Amino acid sequence: MAEFTLEPSDDQKQVREWLHGFAADVVRPAAAEWDEREETPWPVIQEAAKLGIYSLDFYAQQYFDPSGLGIPIAMEELFWGDAGIALSIVGTGLAAVGVLANGTDEQIGTWIPQMYGDADDVKLAAFCSSEPDAGSDVAAMRTRAVYDEAKDEWVLNGTKTWATNGGIANVHVVVASVDPELGSKGHASFIVPPGTKGLSQGQKFKKHGIRASHTAEVVLDGVRVPGACLLGGKGKLDERLARAREKAAGGKDRVKNAAMATFEASRPAVGAMAVGTARAAYEVALDYARTRSQFGRPIIDNQGIAFQLADMRTRIDAARLLVWRASWMATTGKRFESAEGSMSKLFASETAKQVTAQAVQILGGNGFTREYPVERMHRDAAIYTIFEGTSEIQRLVIARTLAGMPIR
Repeated sequence: MAEFTLEPSDDQKQVREWLHGFAADVVRPAAAEWDEREETPWPVIQEAAKLGIYSLDFYAQQYFDPSGLGIPIAMEELFWGDAGIALSIVGTGLAAVGVLANGTDEQIGTWIPQMYGDADDVKLAAFCSSEPDAGSDVAAMRTRAVYDEAKDEWVLNGTKTWATNGGIANVHVVVASVDPELGSKGHASFIVPPGTKGLSQGQKFKKHGIRASHTAEVVLDGVRVPGACLLGGKGKLDERLARAREKAAGGKDRVKNAAMATFEASRPAVGAMAVGTARAAYEVALDYARTRSQFGRPIIDNQGIAFQLADMRTRIDAARLLVWRASWMATTGKRFESAEGSMSKLFASETAKQVTAQAVQILGGNGFTREYPVERMHRDAAIYTIFEGTSEIQRLVIARTLAGMPIR
């Protein structure tokens, strides 16, 4: 088991410097253009693929880093470059985590490579969980999966929303209800292979921030997938449903739903994304405060500005520490007894919103224009307190652990 350390290894430092260079030289110069276009930045993704950044091998190396710090270090640097473009590059990762969290070894080996493709033929994947009428209430999910035993196929019907890469992805991972009476315990995850009939893109959303990332509805109309596309297999599902029914009849709760398994694994990574955006805005504000003069001196000489910068830096460092702790705990198999994963996501998300708002304020009128990147960073930061569990949901999860109640 890796010991917890605050000092990245030489390999981690090299990866951090490599990603920082890509973020500075490739991502940042393209950020404003793709934010305005509100389109998937294919040239940047293809460049990332050529360099080996958008690849299964790279993310596997970071995911299986024994210290747990590979993913948060990578996410922080990429999102320091630009949140919208970075989300386009890493969005496939959420679907991959869904397969890693719930799939068999054979399914992992079969589908995750198809989610990325290669440098000459880049592919995307989408994780589809949220619904128009469900949102944070995953137990209210209406998308159904019904097993056709005669054909050994699952039939999926419903509408998913807020899906990153939804509709344009080659592989979709869809969470659906197989037993509505069991609520969230009756959910399962399915692979929808490329070209499957009945899957289509619905509304594409025009967003406040992260506009370079494609977000859309996914419509499932009589989608048929082979039985082998049920993540984990039918035997495991039947066993899990039986335990859930036992619990419903008064037994002990030992069941975890499929979507929650994915989100628990990814929340510290989202926290790292937020840290990257916050750090980027802080650095712009710090540089501006050092070079902008008012009344004959740099504005950083004013306590009102200097104290804001001090608070910004402190919150960023604290957020990073929470993210690193949660990531280390997850990798080394330590239970989140106090919802440490949710803590890291909550604090880092709120930090990104606060720090980017302070950066706009420090830049004054300039901060409110698109001539400076803090305006875009402030818009981008709003998403962190919303997706993969709102801040209110994170607080609910943390509060339930404090009360000794199970996380649902």
